[in-house]
Amino acid sequence: MGLAKTEIFTDLQNEIARYAKVFGHPARVAILEHLYKIDTCVCGDLVQEIGLAQPTISQHLKELKHLGLIKGQVEGTSVCYCIDAENWAKMKSIMFTFLNQDVSKSNCC
Repeated sequence: MGLAKTEIFTDLQNEIARYAKVFGHPARVAILEHLYKIDTCVCGDLVQEIGLAQPTISQHLKELKHLGLIKGQVEGTSVCYCIDAENWAKMKSIMFTFLNQDVSKSNCC
């Protein structure tokens, strides 16, 4: 199996790809939507809300936290999660710039 060769791409290109990958799974999108909807930290109700097994939810939370879109705080034996507003704003800015490139100048078919 070959390497991804991410080193041949810019840091920005790699960052955009990481965001795209994390949004590429509907469970992660559902988790983010739920966290925004409740507008507070959530501990245990994600399993019931999303409908996936606890280990699966935990893996998705790990991916979102690794990218910095959510943050977690230990409260007793639970970890409560919420959107990391600063990193969310950074991601929105990066993706907005990427997705709003002017393609109207193209002479392509």
